[in-house]
Amino acid sequence: MNKIKKWILISLFISLVSGFIVVLFTFDSGTIGALTEIKPVYMLAAVCIHALTYVIWGLRTRSLCKALGHDVSYIKSFEIVTSGTLAASITPSSLGGEPLRIHLLHGQKIPLGKATAVVIGERVLDGIFILALAPLSIYVIRGVLEDSVFDFMFIFAELGLIIILFLTLYALWKPGPTKKVVYFFVHRLAPILGKKTDSALEKIIERVDSELEHFHDSISVLLNEGRRGLAFGILSTIAFWLVDFSMLYVILMGLNQHPDIVIVFASQIIVIVLLVIPATPGASGVAEFAGTTVFSLFVASSVLGIAVIAWRAFTFYMNVLVGGFVSFRILKDTEFIKNFLN
Repeated sequence: MNKIKKWILISLFISLVSGFIVVLFTFDSGTIGALTEIKPVYMLAAVCIHALTYVIWGLRTRSLCKALGHDVSYIKSFEIVTSGTLAASITPSSLGGEPLRIHLLHGQKIPLGKATAVVIGERVLDGIFILALAPLSIYVIRGVLEDSVFDFMFIFAELGLIIILFLTLYALWKPGPTKKVVYFFVHRLAPILGKKTDSALEKIIERVDSELEHFHDSISVLLNEGRRGLAFGILSTIAFWLVDFSMLYVILMGLNQHPDIVIVFASQIIVIVLLVIPATPGASGVAEFAGTTVFSLFVASSVLGIAVIAWRAFTFYMNVLVGGFVSFRILKDTEFIKNFLN
């Protein structure tokens, strides 16, 4: 339990300090006036919108489980996905959410392979959706900047994201060639990372091979046994992100800002792509600074810091609060989280 508390405090501390820096550098004479004119009803609506994403996520998990022959109640699915938000918020690069959800689904008497198929399937659907829209989002943001200096950078980024998308799809259908490419990079990078012995390298290769096979087999399960659930999963994935992206727009309306909703959505896709890389717990710190940089394109400087803090309050602090309540008071499954962090 002390280990969990430590990681929670670390992630909260990084986020709070980053938020303070953002507010400090964006504070001006109009900030106090903007604070007095905040419309609370819009902030309450933002809370409800983010809560709705839990509902949609729970429905998606339940439908995928049912498609694979396992009827998990909606309440239990809701508990599993919200509990996963805590682990994601306190682990580096948000990597803890998936293992915890697999563990909790397995606890519902779902075979480990199928539980993995559900969770990995969700991540793949999210990844394809985000990567597919990323080039369009970059194009939209580039139009806002109207700066020729950034044109080449954005075009290069678009091409890179498109390549990543096609490589992801190729890896799903052709695991053999994908393994060869991964093995090549493992052999090149292992000595640099200190894994110079044959035994250490063999363990890495075995882990890579296992994970790639697990990944491909899990997706195959969904494509063959659970096609109907996969179709619903695609629709719920689209609904999830559209609802989630609308939250920032509602926050800005509460701050008397009325930007183009297309730009608001596009900016969040860019931020999400950036947040895949960070190794900080729950992307704390990086999220605040990335959000400030991207949102500054369409948010007035006087309310920029407030907007970023409110956005993180719902996407991060709310996840910690709700996920912590479900994990500790309902599921009481802190032992797995503690073992994962050790």
